[in-house]
Amino acid sequence: MIPSAHSAPSAPSARSVSRQPVLFVSHGAPDMVLRSGATRDFLSGLAGLLPAPPRAVLVISAHWRASVATVATATAPATIHDFYGFPEALYRLRYKAPGAPALAARARDLLLGAGLAVAEDAGRGLDHGAWTPLMLAWPAADLPVAALSLVPGDAAAHLTIGRALAPLSDDGVLILASGSLTHDLRGFFAQRGTGGAEAGYVTAFAGWVDGVLADGDEGAGSDLTALADWWRLAPHAACNHPTDEHLMPLMVAAGAGAGRVPRRLHSAVEGRVLRLDAWGWF
Repeated sequence: MIPSAHSAPSAPSARSVSRQPVLFVSHGAPDMVLRSGATRDFLSGLAGLLPAPPRAVLVISAHWRASVATVATATAPATIHDFYGFPEALYRLRYKAPGAPALAARARDLLLGAGLAVAEDAGRGLDHGAWTPLMLAWPAADLPVAALSLVPGDAAAHLTIGRALAPLSDDGVLILASGSLTHDLRGFFAQRGTGGAEAGYVTAFAGWVDGVLADGDEGAGSDLTALADWWRLAPHAACNHPTDEHLMPLMVAAGAGAGRVPRRLHSAVEGRVLRLDAWGWF
């Protein structure tokens, strides 16, 4: 059970709460909600992959980074249109999910308990990295949602954040990390309209991620040590992520799912270089 903002956390009843998986999804461009495509179809069916409806969602988006881990405590988070140059219809969309201040408080307490610095933001809404998958998966906007920021730290810092948040799954909370498996936008725009197979540097990087995450096929969990050193170990790391913010949600998810068996739920490529994969830890 998610406690109220003023009550001490309590153990959930096994009969009333279904343990939720941890998910990493690639959210793609904001206009994914307006056009057809394989990743849109996957996200639209996301709710059907869960063992039961979650009590609430904690979403970690690539598009919110703060100086310390920051929880959004808004009771009615606004829809942030953090982009330009898209169809006007996109700017009229609103995702009016209720906020989850009690969940935000629980996440704050877990992070504090792990010795991490935490802040709160009552004015932060949901950016497109958050509302794109949420709008497709739960169009009725009937699940309470709290957001958590990334931090300036490296992969190890985000793995630590994920580990601290892991107990939320047993509270019936879905941890939804939203980024992109690869995010070479310069390459995407250069390749746009050219057609052809997936670029080799993308295939190599995605294959490395698959191998590291799927290390848990025998129940051992993903290779978090290798993930923490992805910049050095992964082939073509800098080409696929010139900046790292779209990969850091994966690190949070892997940390939260530590010890569980992960599986790839979806794989797709756009413009030869954007891999829009999704993973779940069940």
